[in-house]
Amino acid sequence: MRFDILTIFPEALRDLLSTGILGQAQASGVIDVRLHDLRSFTDDPHRIVDDRPYGGGAGMLMKVEPFVTGIESIKASGDGKRRTVLLSPQGRLFRQADAADWARLDGLILLCGRYEGVDERIIEFVDEEISIGDYVLAGGEVAAAVVVEATARMMPGVVGKFDSIESDSFYDKPRLGAPQYTRPPEFRGLRVPEVLLSGDHAKIEAFREAQAWKKTTRNRPELLGLSLEETTKHG
Repeated sequence: MRFDILTIFPEALRDLLSTGILGQAQASGVIDVRLHDLRSFTDDPHRIVDDRPYGGGAGMLMKVEPFVTGIESIKASGDGKRRTVLLSPQGRLFRQADAADWARLDGLILLCGRYEGVDERIIEFVDEEISIGDYVLAGGEVAAAVVVEATARMMPGVVGKFDSIESDSFYDKPRLGAPQYTRPPEFRGLRVPEVLLSGDHAKIEAFREAQAWKKTTRNRPELLGLSLEETTKHG
C-alpha cells in the first residue's frame, strides 16, 4: 500500500515514519511512504503556500492551489484504488474501523494543513475530512503519522504476529483492550492475577474479556453509552 503525504515539513515526518514496524514494512515492500513538499507544487518564485483570509481574521490560511496541484500530480503517478483525506480538527473523528477499511486500499493521499487551516474549496478535491481528536495541533503532520501507523498495522506483514492485533482496543468491539502483565509475577506487593498464571486458557480468555469491559466502563463509558453518573454507580 502506498501512502502519499503533502506537507510543508516533510523532514518532520521522515524519521518518525521510517523507524520501528513502519520502517521494517517499508524495507520489506509491504508499504510505500512518500513525503511531498507542498512548496514544490507552487507556481511562484517565493513558493508561497499561504495568504490572508478573505473577510479578515487572525493568522494565515493555506492556499488551495498547491494542494490540488499536488493531488493531481500524485494521482497521475500511479493507479489503483486510493482515498484522499484532509487532516483537520473540523473533520469526522478517525476510528479503528477506518484504519481497517483503508488498509484494503491501494493508497492514501494525506493532506497536512497548517496555520488557520486550508481554503474551504479544498473540500471539493478530497474524499473526506478527518480529525484524530477534539483538540487543535499546530499542523496535520502528527495526525498523518497516526493515520499511517494505525492503517499500516491492519495490513498482514506489518505486525510480526497479525493475530496479536485482535486483542487491540477497538479491534472488533467498542471497547478497550484487556489489562496485560509480564514478569516479575510480583512487584512491590502488586501481584499478577492468579488466573493468568494458571495455564487454563478458557479461564484466561474469560478473565480478559471481563476485564476489558470493566476497564472500558471505567475509562471510556461513552463507548458503552453510559454517563459519568452511571459509571460511578456501577463501580
